[in-house]
Amino acid sequence: MGPIGENELFFLLQGLKWTVLLAIIGFVGGGVFGVLIALVRTSKNRFARFLSSGYIALFQGTPLLMQLFVVYYGVALLGVDVNAWIAVAIAFTLHASAFLGEIWRGSIEAVPKGQTEAANALGLHYISRMKDVVLPQALKISMPATIGFLVQLIKGTSLAAIVGFIELTRAGQIISNQTYRPLLVFGIVGMVYFIICWPLSHIGSGLEKRMAKAAR
Repeated sequence: MGPIGENELFFLLQGLKWTVLLAIIGFVGGGVFGVLIALVRTSKNRFARFLSSGYIALFQGTPLLMQLFVVYYGVALLGVDVNAWIAVAIAFTLHASAFLGEIWRGSIEAVPKGQTEAANALGLHYISRMKDVVLPQALKISMPATIGFLVQLIKGTSLAAIVGFIELTRAGQIISNQTYRPLLVFGIVGMVYFIICWPLSHIGSGLEKRMAKAAR
């Protein structure tokens, strides 16, 4: 069994860097498209609602692992040479957009209808009504669920290793194979995930309890 020294720890930190970057890209990109999906899901256009519902069902009803495979190998079948980083970023953005879109759709519909009716009475058009009245309240309502999904997304980045992307878990696997100390290596990896995810989970739970008290 080999020692775990500075080089191995630095390699884990490099993997952690890509884990964090992938989670940020997936969350931000998914958030941008998620807002659009949520708005389409709550629109009056029946065909648009049908298409967005199908999109959400597709990504919520299939494993993230399969989505990574389809994006990475499917794009290659089209003759487009794409590296693992771009493929994984696209897959996580699409995955996050479906889940965040549905979370925010529920939050938009949870805003009291009286707020929308009051905005209509004031003569606000759709963009102003959503931007100034509905979305700020929906964002507050959605915060616990949104943070909870972010935690799941961070942990889900470990699946990116399946297409050759070296993030935290894959870095741990490589070091484990070199040092023959899997328990120690993955203990460190697990602790890093815990340090990142537990505070977020705690914040989400705190917001949920606070909102529950406010609703009484």
